[in-house]
Amino acid sequence: MKSSILLIALFIAGCSGNQQNNAPAPAQAFPVITLNESDETTYVEYPASVQGVSDIDIRPQVSGILDKIYVAEGARVTKGQPLFQISPLPFREALNTAKATYQAAEAALVSAKLEVEKLKPLVSNQVVSDFQLKTAMAAEQLAKANTEQARAGVEAAKINLGYTTIAAPVSGFIGRLPKKQGSLVGVSDAMALTTISDAHEVYAYFSLGEDDYIDFNSKYQGKDAAERFKNMPKVSLILADKSAYTSQGRIDMVDGQFNRQTGSITLRATFPNEAGVLKSGNTGRIRLGKKHGYTVMVPQASTVEVQDKLFVFTVDAKNQVSKQPIQIIGASGTNYLVQSGLKKGDRIVFDGIDKLKEGDHIQPEQVSKDKQTALN
Repeated sequence: MKSSILLIALFIAGCSGNQQNNAPAPAQAFPVITLNESDETTYVEYPASVQGVSDIDIRPQVSGILDKIYVAEGARVTKGQPLFQISPLPFREALNTAKATYQAAEAALVSAKLEVEKLKPLVSNQVVSDFQLKTAMAAEQLAKANTEQARAGVEAAKINLGYTTIAAPVSGFIGRLPKKQGSLVGVSDAMALTTISDAHEVYAYFSLGEDDYIDFNSKYQGKDAAERFKNMPKVSLILADKSAYTSQGRIDMVDGQFNRQTGSITLRATFPNEAGVLKSGNTGRIRLGKKHGYTVMVPQASTVEVQDKLFVFTVDAKNQVSKQPIQIIGASGTNYLVQSGLKKGDRIVFDGIDKLKEGDHIQPEQVSKDKQTALN
């Protein structure tokens, strides 16, 4: 009898233990956020090449010996500043010769005029024939022409002498100096004496595809390009080291046609460069902003990518999670801007999504905005 009672007691205890082991585990706690909408701007970057306002080749306009070099490579020069001196001696002698030729021509003209004045009364008195007067007058016209030609020769010699001093046509920075003092230089040289880059402002050229350009152009009001340029926001130039150039620029030029080979169109943004930080040949990226109005955002850390698709875990009213695909239109900082798949007021799991599977029940812990920002 005692053994039967003992067996019954053990059976009841075993059943009670099985019931405890089969009890459902408590729901695991996960941080959850509630989605809101905000007015956001995303940024797109396009490769850009930088050029000065003008890059001018400095070439000699007369041939001769390079007598003096007044500047150093990389120096900043102002408009009108002397750069080079070609030996002026042969050109000064050419000017003296031209002046002498002009003086001789003037003397010949005076002699021709005197001959005409002498013959005029003689013809009137029929002492000499009219033919002689006409011949003298023709000689006078020839002397006048020779005088004008000699005067032009003097002016040309002065110009050539002036060309021996080569001055800066614009303010800017000197490039390389391949010719050295004593070199023979000429107007037909393939290599320029140097290059001056006027870079008090710089142009950053970049290209947009047809779709991007249509979208970009449609956002700004104006009857023509000039008016639309005024309504466009300023743009940033991102330098090669990923830093942003200190001053912003404005888009002020769009090419007249698309490139048939690339299907893109070139735009130009102008940036101030008084400090000379930027040089012709710099590269960078133009950063354009695009406003999206009120948009739902989700932290990038709250998403998972599966086969090129993004998912989040939404939490329903019963605290059950489900994997929700989303489409995005861009990123702002560490957040994605959602195009479809979520709406304002939806709840999603903020962190630990790698521990979840479809249909799990969780214990939601609401994450404050401050904590969410700190975790991001």
